[in-house]
Amino acid sequence: MIRPARTADIGVIHQLIRDLAAYERGLHEVTAAEDDLRAALLAPQPSLFAHVAEEDGQVVGFALWFLSYSTWAGRHGIYLEDLYVMPQWRGHGHGKALLAQLARICVERGYGRLEWSVLDWNSPARGFYESLGAVAMDEWTVHRLTGPALQELAGVTPR
Repeated sequence: MIRPARTADIGVIHQLIRDLAAYERGLHEVTAAEDDLRAALLAPQPSLFAHVAEEDGQVVGFALWFLSYSTWAGRHGIYLEDLYVMPQWRGHGHGKALLAQLARICVERGYGRLEWSVLDWNSPARGFYESLGAVAMDEWTVHRLTGPALQELAGVTPR
């Protein structure tokens, strides 16, 4: 069963985020706390959304997403920040069901795209996404500013 996340799910979503980060070899970079998730997901006008996959009343996976916008298409889309299913529940259709729910939201709301990033070494995930018809955007390179570089560009003295 796929459903929107509830307040009671925040703790397990936070743990699954940590599990995903460990899998992606980046657990040391996770600084988000449950309160950060709670504030973003439960804001009066949230800018972050989540759906969970349940099996026998237990959350076994999640999708965390937000709206994007294409200036070329002139339409919103969904950017999938995280998709994760517990290893013991993979192969049961939960990942596909989570993506299908986001695709339905796109279609129902007239959004033009559903997109996400995947690590280049994550062959199982890449194969799964391609089996659904997703196309790698290899000609695009992601750039990111964080920490001191972000502060410096903002004109703030790095701490």
